[in-house]
Amino acid sequence: MPIDYSKWNHIEISDDEDDQHPNIDTASLNKWRHEARLQRMAEAKSEKEQLAKAHTENQQRLTAVREKLKDVDISKDALASQTLSELEKQEEAFKKKEEELLKKEKLTPWNVDTICHEGKSKTIINKAKPVESKPMTDEEKMTKQQDFTKQNKEKLKKFGMLRKYEDSERYLSDNPELACEETANFLVLWCIDLAVEEKEDLMAHVSHQTIVMQFILELAKNLKVDPRACVKAFFTRIRQAEKQYLTAFNDELSSFKLRVKERAEIRLENARKELEEEERNARLGPGGLDPIEVMESLPKEMQECFEAKDIGLLQKVVSEMDPKEAEYHIKRCVDSGMWVPGGGVDDDDEEGKVEEAAGGAEAEEGEDPYATLTD
Repeated sequence: MPIDYSKWNHIEISDDEDDQHPNIDTASLNKWRHEARLQRMAEAKSEKEQLAKAHTENQQRLTAVREKLKDVDISKDALASQTLSELEKQEEAFKKKEEELLKKEKLTPWNVDTICHEGKSKTIINKAKPVESKPMTDEEKMTKQQDFTKQNKEKLKKFGMLRKYEDSERYLSDNPELACEETANFLVLWCIDLAVEEKEDLMAHVSHQTIVMQFILELAKNLKVDPRACVKAFFTRIRQAEKQYLTAFNDELSSFKLRVKERAEIRLENARKELEEEERNARLGPGGLDPIEVMESLPKEMQECFEAKDIGLLQKVVSEMDPKEAEYHIKRCVDSGMWVPGGGVDDDDEEGKVEEAAGGAEAEEGEDPYATLTD
């Protein structure tokens, strides 16, 4: 196949031209021409970059508007229809402008500053082999997490409070050590804490940053590279607003917030149980029984006696009960602290009579049968 040399037909070589007027300083003129050409090239590059940036932003707005209006009848919403129409017109204008710049670029003659530039390049980066390390125990993982959190707590919280993708990308680029599993763990626990405190809006915000970090980690896992190498790749892709990628991201975010709320409920329930257990242990009587549980298990007639703190009535109720049943209930009252043997002796010996009526072992063994009702 013959080689096409036509691209060499238009080359700007003014720097080497010697055919100048004898009264003109050739070196100065060529220097001026060179500087002017460099300025034109810089302006063309800047124009191209600004156009690309504006085009990308317009594409993102257009995608977002289409996503919001996919379930809306545009014919009945004049404002939505107008906004969509304007964005689509701008999209066409951007495409036309890019085509014009491309044509202009092709017609621009080559010069000494461009003729030797490489047309294509390929950079090969050797991937570091995964560090082979023995699996960490749960205790080692916990220690590592605690040390990392202690060293980076302020940075972690600042990242969790960021809102824009550009800010998050810049922050992770400045603090690459945050692109790791420990950051994701910290953010997850923070979200649960916020849910427990019923700070729903802040929890939802930090959840978004948590999924950002988890997506970076997942990308690194799939590519088998260090998560720090995937920061730019993730944010480039998420800003392109690909429908499939955005849908996966938003679905995971919604699921994560539900899981956080479920974990918060479990934590609250466990805390309630622990508090109830502490209160119960504090109530336990000398025999290890809970007075509330014992009270609820007593016959109604005995409950009324304790509520009224009426020892005489209790003596009467106990004397009318089956001796074994009465002894059983009185012993449980003693073990729970509701009935205190020897808690106070009156001349009429009413407390002792209750014990005797119940057939208590203390009376038979000659011990002090007297007792006092307690609150």
